[in-house]
Amino acid sequence: MVLLKEEKISGSLVYDGYLLKVHRDKVKLPNGKISIREYIRHPGAVVVLPFLEEGAVILERQFRYPANQVFIECPAGKIDPGESLEETARRELLEETGYTCQELRYLGKTHPGIGYTDEVIYLYEGYGLSRQDVNRDDDEFLEIFQVPFEEARQMVLRGEITDAKSVAAILLSYENQQTETGIQEES
Repeated sequence: MVLLKEEKISGSLVYDGYLLKVHRDKVKLPNGKISIREYIRHPGAVVVLPFLEEGAVILERQFRYPANQVFIECPAGKIDPGESLEETARRELLEETGYTCQELRYLGKTHPGIGYTDEVIYLYEGYGLSRQDVNRDDDEFLEIFQVPFEEARQMVLRGEITDAKSVAAILLSYENQQTETGIQEES
């Protein structure tokens, strides 16, 4: 087996922000040479693909400052200290969409930026939705809308949904549905 692991020699916290912690470490490479690794520590996040009874899903449009554009996304948010994944999923769903859900189904997880962050995003489907009051953060501006699930999948395939966590949730959900029903798409 090829040795691939790098060994930390020393490190420092370069920036300690509200959400992100930027680190710079000196590492020993597998070949013995020394290099620098800069990376972001992130608390992790949860995304929910919420299904209405008729099979439509709830999505949102949100401006994302770093990319300077509006993205179509599934409801999601960071995990607060001491909060379980399911608690985060339910809290974010309510805060962003005004819906609660009776059932969460785990789809998997994704590592959105393995070259520069340790962030893990956990993916869920939400079922048994009930409308409540929206309770958004003061700095959160969203447009919530519904589309049939197949239309959401087509939006991914057409490149209209490019947000990685949303793409992963929609495509994993589609694959799970195909497996559950025994339907295999023709090649």
